[in-house]
Amino acid sequence: MKKVDLLIIGGGPTGINCGIAATRAGLDYLILEKGVLVNSLYNFPVNMTFFSTSQKLEIGKIPFISHGEKPTRGEALEYYRRLIQQFGIKINLYEEVKEMISQETGLYLIKSSKDHYLAESVIIATGFYDTPRMLGVPGEDLPKVSHYYNDPHPYIGQKVLVIGARNSACDAALETYYKGSEVTMAIREEEIYQRVKYWIRPNIVNRIEEGSIKAYFNTRVKEIKPKEVVLEGPEGIFSIENDFVLAMTGYQPNFELFQRFGIACSEDEVKLPIKNAETLETNLPNVYMAGVVCSGLQTSKLFIENTRDHAEIIVDQILNKKASAAVRG
Repeated sequence: MKKVDLLIIGGGPTGINCGIAATRAGLDYLILEKGVLVNSLYNFPVNMTFFSTSQKLEIGKIPFISHGEKPTRGEALEYYRRLIQQFGIKINLYEEVKEMISQETGLYLIKSSKDHYLAESVIIATGFYDTPRMLGVPGEDLPKVSHYYNDPHPYIGQKVLVIGARNSACDAALETYYKGSEVTMAIREEEIYQRVKYWIRPNIVNRIEEGSIKAYFNTRVKEIKPKEVVLEGPEGIFSIENDFVLAMTGYQPNFELFQRFGIACSEDEVKLPIKNAETLETNLPNVYMAGVVCSGLQTSKLFIENTRDHAEIIVDQILNKKASAAVRG
């Protein structure tokens, strides 16, 4: 069983940033990632362009050079891959953390899908993109339903219902429409979200106004059936023919994982993980949270650009605790 100073859960940009900080500090650490490197970014749409500039996506004070001001998914994947290579980041991919158990020694026993580890400190940097917000309606588990959109090709010539009105929903609706899908949108609000990417919003609004994309506003999904979807709007309940459903309803932190670990969250609707605002330490000693996962259900509050300091804050805290323990010892 391997013992480390620091175990980092999550191999996205924040987890990598924590690894860089740990490398520079000389800590013995390991990152465990359940999927591919920067798994969340990998699952973004193939043709996606970030809303943020490449400069705002930089971590570890290493420049991110892209062809345009706003980088593509492919450029981001390459940037983070090069960081792993440049710093020799210690990361195990395709290894999911299952349990974290506090030991009498003050260490944490981490049980993964492949091995067991002992860690003095733990950073949870799991983000939220891997846990979709479910609709909670009958038929959501049908094979034709997806909470992720990657590529328009499978939907050519198909009747596609896109649920939602934010960036991911608008991207999916436009791309599938341009590739020959018959696209309908079900939108709970009365309009397309105002903060949709400025180069996307006028396009989707125009396609809806001209009738190329059918949009039902103030409308909820009641049930998903193999060949149709039941909706409820201002005029009552109705059905539309359907082949595929893209439920772009947003994502949330893995609260079930937090509960399993024993990490407390606020009891209000935000479900904010409880932590020290200055050190980012949770209610569990020497267990920290970093990155967008810190925002609970307020998933539009934190991004890569305004959480880049989390890595150094936490690593400094770990080093200070080590120094204090050495003095006492």
